Amino acid sequence: RTLFFPLPLASSAELCDLFLSFISLSSREAESFKEQGNAYYIKKDYSEAFNYYTKAIDMCPKNASYYGNRAATLMMLSRHREALEDSQQAVRLDDTFMKGHLREGKCHLSLGNAMAASRCFHRVLELEPDNSQAQQEVKNADSVLEYEKMAELGFEKHDFRMVVFCMDRALESASACHRFKVLKAECLAMLGRYPEAQSVASDILRMDATNGDALYVRGLCLYYEDCIDKAVQFFVQALRMAPDHEKARLACRNAKALKAKKEDGNKAFKDGNYDAAYELYSEALTIDPNNIKTNAKLFCNRGTVGSKLKKIDQAIEDCTKAVKLDETYIKAYLRRAQCYMDKEEYDEAVRDYEKVYQTEKTKEHKHLLKNAQLELKKSKRKDYYKVLGVDKNATEDEIKKAYRKRALMGNKTLNLKEEEKKFKEVGEAFTVLSDPKKKSRYDSGHDLEDDTGNVGDFDANNIFKAFFGGGGGQGYSFEANQSSGPGNFFFQFG
Repeated sequence: RTLFFPLPLASSAELCDLFLSFISLSSREAESFKEQGNAYYIKKDYSEAFNYYTKAIDMCPKNASYYGNRAATLMMLSRHREALEDSQQAVRLDDTFMKGHLREGKCHLSLGNAMAASRCFHRVLELEPDNSQAQQEVKNADSVLEYEKMAELGFEKHDFRMVVFCMDRALESASACHRFKVLKAECLAMLGRYPEAQSVASDILRMDATNGDALYVRGLCLYYEDCIDKAVQFFVQALRMAPDHEKARLACRNAKALKAKKEDGNKAFKDGNYDAAYELYSEALTIDPNNIKTNAKLFCNRGTVGSKLKKIDQAIEDCTKAVKLDETYIKAYLRRAQCYMDKEEYDEAVRDYEKVYQTEKTKEHKHLLKNAQLELKKSKRKDYYKVLGVDKNATEDEIKKAYRKRALMGNKTLNLKEEEKKFKEVGEAFTVLSDPKKKSRYDSGHDLEDDTGNVGDFDANNIFKAFFGGGGGQGYSFEANQSSGPGNFFFQFG
C-alpha cells in the first residue's frame, strides 16, 4: 500500500511572491540576453546578436525594446521584411517607442513603400520634433516618391534611360525594393543591356525564386537575345507564379508567333519559294519592333531573298536596316557587300568587307576583301569588255566579231578627234582581249603597263589592216573623211 501525505497549501500571498520572483528572474535573465546581444551587435556579429535578442524575447515577449533591437539586427542582415514585423510589434506594444517607429519607417523605405515610411517618420517627429534623423528620412521618402513619378512618366514615353536613372536614385534609399529593381531590369533589357538586366533579375530570384516579375525579365532578356525557346519557358514559369501577369502573357504570345513565322519563312526559302519567304519575313517583322536581334536577322533573311529575286537595291536596304539594329551582325555586312559587288559598287563593297575583316580575321574574309579590292582597282581602268560591248566570259570568236562590228561603226554624234580616240580604244581593247596572256593579266587585275610590250604603244591602223586585209598592199587603211563630216569613214585599198 502506498501512503499519501497531504502537503500544506501555499497562501495566495506566497503564490504572488513566488510569481513575482519568477518574473524578476526572467526579466534579469532577459536583460542578460539583451546585453549579450548588444555586445555582439557592437562587434558586428549580427547573427549571434539576433540569437540573443530572440532569447530575450522568449523570456519577455511583451518588451518593446527587445523587438526593436532585433529589428535593428535584422536590418543589418538585410532581412527587411522580418525587421518590419519586429518594428511593428514593438510599436504595438509601445506606441511612444520612438526608435520603433523610426525603424519601421526605414524598413518601409528600404522595401519601397515611401508613403508608409513617411507616416512613420512623421510619427517620430510628433514624439520628438527636433529629431534630425527623422527629418532627413522624410526628405529621403519624398525623393523616392518623386523618382517613382518621374520613372512612371519615363516608361510611358519609352524613355528607358530616364527610368533606369530614376530607379538607381530611388534604390539608394530603397535598396531592398524588388519592384524598383525589376523595373530597372526591364528597362535595361529594352535598352539592349541584357547582361545587366539578367544580373539584376538573377539577384532577385536568388532571394525569391517565385518572383513572377523577375522570371518575366529573365525571359525578356532571352527573348531579345533571340533565344526564343528558353524565353518561352521563363514566361510560362512567370505565368505559373503570377497568372495575371499581362506582360508575360503578351511576350509569350509574341515569342511563339515570331518563332513560327520565322521558321515558316526559312522553310519557304529552302524550298525555293522566294516570294512566299519574302512575305513571311515581312509579316514576322511586324510582330514586335522592340526585338532588335531577331528583327536584324529577319531583315538580313529578307535581304537574302531579295537578292535571289534580283531586287538588289531592296536587299541592300534590308541589310542596312539589319546592321543599324545590330552593328555586330557580320552576316548582314557580308550579304550587303555581295549585293554591292553584284551592282559593281566596289567602294561600298570594300568598306563592308573591311568592317567584317576587322571584326573576324578569317582566311575567307581576307579573300573576300582582297577580291573586292581587286575589282575596285580593275573598275578604275578602262573596261575593254564594255569598249567592245561583250560579256566578260566572251569567247575568242565573240571578241573578234565585236571588234569587226565596232571598228566599222561610225558615230555621227562625235567630232573627228573624238572619233579617232574611240577607234584607238577599240583597237586597244582588241589588242588586249585577243591575246590570251594579256587578257589573263587584265582579268586578274595586273597593270598591263608592267608588261615588256606597252599596251599603249600600238597603231590602230596596223591592227585594222591586219584584221581585215593582211599584208602586201591588200589591207585597208583608216582615214576620216573631213569633208563629209564626223562619223563618216572610208576605207581604201593599199
